[in-house]
Amino acid sequence: MRLSERRLYVATAEAWDDEMREKLRLHRARRDASWRTLEAPLDVAAALADAGPGEAVLLDCATMWLTNVILGEHDLGGAEAALLQGLRSCRVPVVIVSNEIGMGVVPDNALSRRFREAQGRLNQLLAGEATHVVAVMAGLPLALKGPLP
Repeated sequence: MRLSERRLYVATAEAWDDEMREKLRLHRARRDASWRTLEAPLDVAAALADAGPGEAVLLDCATMWLTNVILGEHDLGGAEAALLQGLRSCRVPVVIVSNEIGMGVVPDNALSRRFREAQGRLNQLLAGEATHVVAVMAGLPLALKGPLP
């Protein structure tokens, strides 16, 4: 399924070290000129509001956004509410990348356990708003909500 020839990439990752800087460089290199990029490590709603008519948005990714919110000690409930309102207000299709981290071993420290729980709640909130939810495991799509696009 092709959503649009015009694409907006909303990037949430921040480059805290050399490894992450290299990862971000590789991500940028994979996108061709049909992509417009907005960096939004926290204010995703503003980036979504900037989406123009005829664009489709790829939000990459909710997990990195959550990392920024938690490590920055921002109000998680307020940030989630703003994100959800931004998604509801967005007038173009949005595809959200997120990670499922709750299927592994329970972490041995409080911050990791808090993050794991918050990620699970965030994924549930996002899935509740979505018309389609697709899990990808081993490169294979699995429809969790709605048909495979």
